[in-house]
Amino acid sequence: MTRLPLALLLLSPLAAQAQERPVIFPTRDVTVTYRASGDGQPAEMRMSWLSAQRLMRMDLPGGQGYMIVNQANGQGFMVMQPMRMIMDMPAGANGMARFTQASENARFTREGTDRVANSPCTIWRIEDRGDTARVCSTADGVMLRASAASGQNRGTLEATLVEYVAQDASRFVRPQGYQTMQLPSGASGAGAPPGAFPGRGTALPPPGVAR
Repeated sequence: MTRLPLALLLLSPLAAQAQERPVIFPTRDVTVTYRASGDGQPAEMRMSWLSAQRLMRMDLPGGQGYMIVNQANGQGFMVMQPMRMIMDMPAGANGMARFTQASENARFTREGTDRVANSPCTIWRIEDRGDTARVCSTADGVMLRASAASGQNRGTLEATLVEYVAQDASRFVRPQGYQTMQLPSGASGAGAPPGAFPGRGTALPPPGVAR
């Protein structure tokens, strides 16, 4: 199964940087279908943003479930539908913290423009803690392509379809009747579907992402 570290790193806003940087969150509701590739076979996935509430939903491949992240506070939860379980991921040292802030030394460099999924985007090179990534994001904060050029987890995430449609808020709330579990201290997602969580050393910072 294709690992999805790129997708999971699109979860939370970057820390403010004293330099030019991309828009970090979609300014209107949108659903994007991506093709993800890494160390396995290419996989298709969908990510949706409820802009007014700053919520993101990532549907996991193969009907495994989905992840909801509040991009304002970094908190989130994963719904594992086959097991009817919910795993909470608090904004703490062993939870979502490593996805919510770029380091103070993160560097953003504008490199040009491109078109992805029939939409124009700006290419950014992002360097953070020895890792390098390139992303192409729209003026209204939609990430259309991300690729890790170096680091522990390498791969590419590229949009194939962008749909600006109003989101149903009920798709972003916790389902009823599921057993709840906490992310174990110091773990990166024990018990979650394979490839659902990146390793602890992951550091890929596309727009709206950080380590």
